This record gives sequence, C-alpha cells and structure tokens, in this order.
Amino acid sequence: MVTLKRTDAADEDFNELVKLLDTDLQLRDGEEHYFFAQFNTTEGIKYVVLAYDGEFAVGCGAMKHYGDGVIEIKRMFVRDEYRAQGVATQILQELEKWAMELGYMRCILETGKNQPEAIRLYEKNLYHKIANFGPYKDIESSVCYEKPFVSG
Repeated sequence: MVTLKRTDAADEDFNELVKLLDTDLQLRDGEEHYFFAQFNTTEGIKYVVLAYDGEFAVGCGAMKHYGDGVIEIKRMFVRDEYRAQGVATQILQELEKWAMELGYMRCILETGKNQPEAIRLYEKNLYHKIANFGPYKDIESSVCYEKPFVSG
C-alpha cells in the first residue's frame, strides 16, 4: 500500500526522484531536453507530494503558483516498477486537493508528446487540452492541459 506525504522541494527523497525524472526526460526529449530543463528546476516549488512504499520513495509530484487562482503541476514521476498501479493518480489527486485547500481555482500543466503515459494520466483525470501557454506557446512537442476545480 502506498502512503502519501506532503513536503517541499528541499526534501531529499523528492530530489532523488527528480534526478531519475530528468534522466528519463533527457532520453525522451533528445536535443529539446535542454530547452525544457530550464523550466523544470525545483526553484519556486513550495508544494510537493511524495508516494512511499514503506520507507521507499516511489513517486512524486509538485506544484507552484502560476498566476491569480492558477497553480501549475510540475515534476510528476513514478519509478518504473510502480507504474500502472495508480500511484501517479494518487499523487495527482493529492496535489489537486492541496491546491483547492490553498484557494486555487484551477491547475495547468505542460507535458510532451513523447510522454504518452503522462497524457493518458491527465486525460483519465479529466484534464482538458488547452492552447500551449507561456514558454511552451510555440513548441510543437508540448501538450498543455488544465483542470478547473468545481466548488461545493
């Protein structure tokens, strides 16, 4: 059974998982990786959710303030051996719950066309495609999503 922990970007387990995520993204993104890497630092991230199997960190997700009422989902990752078991959905739902507790009205995020598992995760969790935002505006390999929160 997976347990979840709320923390921040200084957490050692989060930083270990981020290194694995960056290695995976470098393989998937190829030459474009260096463009995306500048937007994938942990700077400015105050909200992190970690998933554990016992004491072993198996997945992570984070979010940071984007704009008025909007928070951006960042740094979603689950170790290979824990994929397809609902861990990413648990992390994502905990991030959404936390965002609502903080008063945010919607989540946005960017993922890549080379990450079909991520696309399935977000669509399964009722995220809808939107026009690419911010630095991803003209990037053909990017796919952006949003999920407004329904109150009450």
